[in-house]
Amino acid sequence: MSPVEGATPVAAAGATAVAKGIPEATVARLPGYLRALNHLSDNGVATVSSGDLADEAGVNPAQLRKDLSHLGSYGTRGVGYSVAYLRFQIGREIGSAVDWPVIIIGVGNLGTALAQNADFGSRGFRVVALVDTNSALVGTEIDGLTIEHQDDLRRTLRDSGARIAVITTPPDSAQAVCDELVACGITSILNFAATVLSAPHEVTVRKVDLGQELQILAYHEQRKLDGLWPADDDVVAVVAGEAP
Repeated sequence: MSPVEGATPVAAAGATAVAKGIPEATVARLPGYLRALNHLSDNGVATVSSGDLADEAGVNPAQLRKDLSHLGSYGTRGVGYSVAYLRFQIGREIGSAVDWPVIIIGVGNLGTALAQNADFGSRGFRVVALVDTNSALVGTEIDGLTIEHQDDLRRTLRDSGARIAVITTPPDSAQAVCDELVACGITSILNFAATVLSAPHEVTVRKVDLGQELQILAYHEQRKLDGLWPADDDVVAVVAGEAP
């Protein structure tokens, strides 16, 4: 058993994209490009230049063109990229064209907020089950979903057809939940618990550590105060999600 931990969630389809030869750093940026393309599409934009799309996504144009080249998309000189086709390409790679059923284990404040996140649907994710150990919560509903007891996790997984699991439990119980999910055949887990989870190599575990992200922001804030903020090229790298 070995920990397989990361940052921004891309789920199982992201692992597939990496397996196809797309660099993991590129896969991590694809959801941002898709979000930008969705916004452009909603505003009636049919074609977009690499510069404008990069501005919308908050990355460097050269980085964007390099990332999209891994998808075999190079745009048309003087015209740019077709917004609709590029949305299709990226959606196919990261699985947003598929309706991925998600189960949330731990329905506290964070789990409830995630269950009510309307943004999931537009990204190809559908919360199909909620699980908790608190008897005061079990049997109550959130957005039409009845909270099930964790003791019935195997049955809930079977009945809901969930393929991706989100763990928002206290850290001391997260590993046991992870082990049970793996035993039930779940191979994609998003971990919000403040602990590193161990899982077999074939199971993808992505960790969202809010404290760590705040520490990274504090590091850059301290560098600004010390007059050590990086040069423009390094700022571009930070915006693109890379270390300076």
